Amino acid sequence: MDVRDYLDILHVAGKLKDTTRHCFTPMRRHESVAEHSWRISLMAMLLREVFPEADMDKVTRMCLIHDLGECFTGDIPSFLKTEKDREKERELLGQWVNTLPCEVSQEMKSLYEEMDGQKTLESRIYKSLDKLEAIISHNESPIDTWLENEYGLNQTYAFDTVAFSDWLTELRKAVLEDTLLKIGTEAKP
Repeated sequence: MDVRDYLDILHVAGKLKDTTRHCFTPMRRHESVAEHSWRISLMAMLLREVFPEADMDKVTRMCLIHDLGECFTGDIPSFLKTEKDREKERELLGQWVNTLPCEVSQEMKSLYEEMDGQKTLESRIYKSLDKLEAIISHNESPIDTWLENEYGLNQTYAFDTVAFSDWLTELRKAVLEDTLLKIGTEAKP
């Protein structure tokens, strides 16, 4: 790959450092999309032994690129994102991916197709981590930063997504315990 192409990709991806999500960090700073992507990538790396049958390097690559479309559209919380929003993000991301060097473009297209299909173990692991990280982040943020609907969402979100894995289901239950503890100790009566 040409060094200019390499730098151009990094410059576009670097926009995610300044693209904020609606979730806050424990210190009351809006979390960036880059921080979210980094942590789900770390989550994937840490699960190599839990999923020895999965290509966890592929899962990590999925985690790293999954929100690159938000370089062009910004972050829209999943509970507010419409099909029109998703279509616009796919369109803009696809236009950019088509301009990348062939080997990078082909790999990304293949990964995005697999992620969208949700048929492989790797794609299901990635999607589970993406959703779980959001709940974990909310549990770490001050409860007064939560939107009203997040009290319910944090208790139900992603159980269906993790159902294929006993281990991820146990993780989701532990995250729910943290949610209920936070609501019980920090929520205003």
